[in-house]
Amino acid sequence: MATALDEADLDDPVTRHMHQDYTCLRADHTVGEALEWLRRNPPVGRIIYFYVLDPDGMLQGVVPTRRLVLSPPEMPVADIMVRKVIALPARASVLEACEFFILHRLLALPVVDDRGRLLGVVDMELYTQELGRLENTKERDDLFQLIGVRLAGAQQSSSLSAFRHRFPWLGCNLVAGLLAAFLAGLFADDLNRVVELAFFIPVVLNLAESVSSQSVILALQLMHGQRPTWQGMAERLRRELGTGFLLGIASGGVVGLAALVWLGKVKVALCLLAGIGGGVTAAAVLGLALPLWLRMLRLDPRVAAGPVALAAADVVTILLYLNLARWLLP
Repeated sequence: MATALDEADLDDPVTRHMHQDYTCLRADHTVGEALEWLRRNPPVGRIIYFYVLDPDGMLQGVVPTRRLVLSPPEMPVADIMVRKVIALPARASVLEACEFFILHRLLALPVVDDRGRLLGVVDMELYTQELGRLENTKERDDLFQLIGVRLAGAQQSSSLSAFRHRFPWLGCNLVAGLLAAFLAGLFADDLNRVVELAFFIPVVLNLAESVSSQSVILALQLMHGQRPTWQGMAERLRRELGTGFLLGIASGGVVGLAALVWLGKVKVALCLLAGIGGGVTAAAVLGLALPLWLRMLRLDPRVAAGPVALAAADVVTILLYLNLARWLLP
C-alpha cells in the first residue's frame, strides 16, 4: 500500500494540488472599495488571504483578512499589503510545500511561475492530508526527519551563512573550556599535592561529554513531530536520571578500579568513582533537558543543544570532580 513517504507522492508537482478559488484585490483600490467589491463578489472558497495583483496578473502582495477588515476605509490597499510574499515556484514538489508550511507557519501559499504571475494557491490541507495518509507513528517520524534534514540543508546553503548560524553556539564550548581551565587553576594546590588527579581529567570530561551527546541525540529523536510539554519533560528526565546514574557508576567503577590497580590509592579511586558517577549523571540530564528547553524557547535545538550541553557538562563535571578531590584528599 502506498504511503505519503513514497517518492511518487512527495515528488508530485505542487501545481497538481493547487486550487483556483482564491480572491484577488487591486493595489490602487482603497480598503473601503475592496470591501465593497467583496460584498458584490463574495469569495467562492474559504477566505484566508487576499492576493494583490497588477493588471498583468503579477503577484504584488498579500493582505491578511484581519488587516483588511480592521483598516480604515480610506487607506489604500497598497499600504496594508505585505509586499514580501512567501510564494512557491511552480516547479516545487509536495515535499517542498510541506517544508514551506513548517518553516514559515502560514495557512496558505501562492504558487507563481518564473515571472511572478499567480497560478494558484495551496493551503495547509495539503500538509495535513500528507500526515493523515501515514499509517503509523514511525512513518510520521520519517517524514518529519526528512523535512528536517531538507530544511537544515537549506539553512546551510553557503559557508558564511553556516558559520553565522553555528559559531555563536560554538562559543559556548570556548567559554566552557576557558572556564574549566580557570577552575582547574583554582585547585592547583590540590593537583600539585595529588598529581595523579590531573592524569584522569581528560577521561572524566570525555565520559561526561559522550553521555551528554548521546542524550542530546535521543532528545532530538523524541521531538520529531511533537512539541515538548512540562509533564512529558519531567517523566523523560526522571528516566534519564536513572540511566545516567547507572552509566556513571559503571564508568566510574571501571576507571576507579584501573586507578586502584595502577596507583594503589583507594582515595583516588573513590574520587574517580564519585566524580565520574556524578558528572555523567548530570551530563545525561543536561543533554536531554537542554534540547527540550530550547524547543520551548523556539530556538533551533539541532544546532544549539550540542554545544550548550557539552559546555554545561564540562563545567559541572570538573567542579564536582575537583571538589570531591579536595574533600577526599586533604
